[in-house]
This record gives sequence, structure tokens and C-alpha cells, in this order.
Amino acid sequence: MQKRLIKITLILAILGGLGAITYGPIAESIQNRNLPTWRTSEVTQGEIISVVNSTGTVKPVLEVSVGSFVSGPIIELYADYNQVVKKGEILARVDPRLTEAALARSRAALATREADVERTKALLLQSERDEKRAIALQEENEEFISIKEMDVFHFNRLSLEAQVKQSLALVQQAKADLENAETNLEYTEITSPVDGIVIDRKISQGQTLASQFQTPELFIVAPDMEKKMHVEASVDEADIGLIQKAQESKQPAKFRVDAYPDDLFDGQIEQIRKSSTTTQNVVTYPVIVAAANPNLKLYPGMTANISFQIEKKEDILRIPNAALRFYPKRNHVREEDHKILDGKDEDEEQETLSVQHSAAEQTEASRKRRHRHVWVVDEKKLRAVAVETGLSDSKYTELVSGELKNDHELVVGEKIKR
Repeated sequence: MQKRLIKITLILAILGGLGAITYGPIAESIQNRNLPTWRTSEVTQGEIISVVNSTGTVKPVLEVSVGSFVSGPIIELYADYNQVVKKGEILARVDPRLTEAALARSRAALATREADVERTKALLLQSERDEKRAIALQEENEEFISIKEMDVFHFNRLSLEAQVKQSLALVQQAKADLENAETNLEYTEITSPVDGIVIDRKISQGQTLASQFQTPELFIVAPDMEKKMHVEASVDEADIGLIQKAQESKQPAKFRVDAYPDDLFDGQIEQIRKSSTTTQNVVTYPVIVAAANPNLKLYPGMTANISFQIEKKEDILRIPNAALRFYPKRNHVREEDHKILDGKDEDEEQETLSVQHSAAEQTEASRKRRHRHVWVVDEKKLRAVAVETGLSDSKYTELVSGELKNDHELVVGEKIKR
């Protein structure tokens, strides 16, 4: 019995020794198997193009509205949509019969006034001769003509001189009326004031115009559409400072339209207008982009998706934006970097309460946002690396300073185990 107990004890001792020897490697193997597998992305060297995106509407540089000064039915229509017209070309004709009748009356009135001038001049000449004869008789003998009779001759002449002046003034008035009637007759021919393309026609043949109270709009002609078009974009007030910077440095603005999804159009910022628009508490400003249109692909009213290039840097170190967005769990991080994780909640609270801080504090906080941390694998834990960031685009952010080099692996996430 005793020998049996000794054997059992020896066996247990041997098994315990073997378990003690193998426990460490097995435990380490289990621990390594439970470690997360990280997804990484490299620090690269290349270019970053910072842009501000917006939408806008394609418009002609100039839209000339063609109206009618006279009333009447449209008896002839010469222009239609998309027609290329020249300056002075007749677009439509208003029935001229009323204006022709008015012109005939004005000519007759002028002839009457001119005849009246001749009549008053003849009477004036007769009164002048009568007065001269009276003066000669009085000089011969004062008793031949009394002073009262001399006054009659004198003031009759003055009256006729005034009538001649009045008749001449009436002639000028009649000439002005005639010019007005001639001009109205010319206005029955609706002509294009510029070279351009008819982009809108708002009348039809037979339609009657009534222009007594308001000039009706008949056509809209857009000149030089093949040379230049405008894209009017609405830019948020938060981005308008960047747009102004881009304009000063003559950065390009590229855009596309749905009609030509494979074409990219080039433009330049021509104007930042100061007339703001507020919609649901969002303030926007019109930004005018000029673009060439040699093939007339751009039509008025098209919607353009615009990317304003703010700044471009080449051959710089770039951090993947995914690395800046990654934030690890506490148990995956070295103990000395726990303080960085502990500051996360404080930073979020500061962002939430930023409206309660002064303008100077908010500005300083905005500057500090460029100081960030990225994470690299250091043995079995993650180590934080402080970096200062700069220009950003949709994929990368400029590395201004930090202990990182080209091809350095940064953690962007954890791989899902299957």
C-alpha cells in the first residue's frame, strides 16, 4: 500500500513539473493569439490639393432683354430659340398702321405750322411798312397822325413779332412730334441691340403687345456665349476666407456638369460678391467663376459641381486621414500614453463648450487642433506619436512636424478576426 502511494505521488509530481514547464509558453501563446491585428497605412510623399466644394448655376456673362416701346399685334416674327443674330437685325415686327397714321398727322401738323409762320411773317412785314409810312407822315406834319394812332401802328408791329416767334416755336414742337412719330414707326421693328444668341423667346406671331404701363419682354439675347460663361456658386460664409485666398493667388476652379459627366471644365474666380443670402440661418455669398465655352457645351441654367482649389503642395510628407481619425482602446496602449487617452473627454468637453469661451480662446483652440497624435505598433502595445498637421485633402494631411518618416506604418484600425 505504501509503495502504491509513493508511485502515485511520484506520478503527480512529474505531471506537476511538466505542467509548470509548459504553462508559461502555453499562456504566452494564448495571450499572443488574443492580441489584436492592426490595419496600417504608410506615411507617403506626394502632393496635397486642398479644395472647397460647392454647386452653382451656369449663366451667360450678359443677358440683354429686348422689349417693345410701342403697342400692337405682332405681324411678323423673324427670330426663334437658339438663333444667332447680329446687332440691328430685325427680330419681329409690330403692326405699323397706327404709327404710320400718327406719322401722317405729325407731317400735316408741321406743314400747318410752317404755313402759319409764313402768314404771320407777311402780317409783320405789312405792319412794319404801315408804321414806317406813319412815321414819315408824322415827320412831314405832326397833325397828320396823332400819337394814339402811332401807338396802334407800333404795338401792332410788336404783337406780330411775338406771333412770329410763337409760330416758329410751334414749328419746332411740330418737328419734335414728327421725330417722335418717325421713331415710333422705327420701334415697330424689334431689332437686336447686340450680336448674340436668342436664349429665350416670350412672344408668338399674332400676339398683341400692350406697352402703355410696362415694357413687355420679348426676347433675351446673350452675347459672346462662345467666349465666356459665368458659373454663379453659393459659398458658405465659413469658406469665403479660403475662396478669397484662392482668388488672390489665382488658383483654378474646376467643375463638371451632368450633361457631360466625362468632361472637366476649367475656370477662374472672377468675383466674390458681398451681397449675402441667408437661408435657414445659413449665410452664403455668390462667387462668380468665369469659364471658356468654345464648343457651346455650357448652356444657361445648367447645374455645376465646382471644386475651388485653395492651395497645392507637392513632394511633401502625407499622413493618411484614417490614421488621424483612429483612437485606440485603453488596454491596447502603453501605460505612459494613457494620459493622452485621458485627455480625450476633456477635449470633447472643450469643443462642446466652445461657444462659452472668448473669441481669443476659440482662436487659440482652433490653432491647437493642428497638434494631433497618431499611433504606431511598439512591440505588443501602441505608442502615440505627436504630430503637427497642415494642409488637408480628402485622403491625406500634410505632416508639418513629428517623428515620422516616409514609409512609416501608422495604425488606422483593427482587423476583424474570423
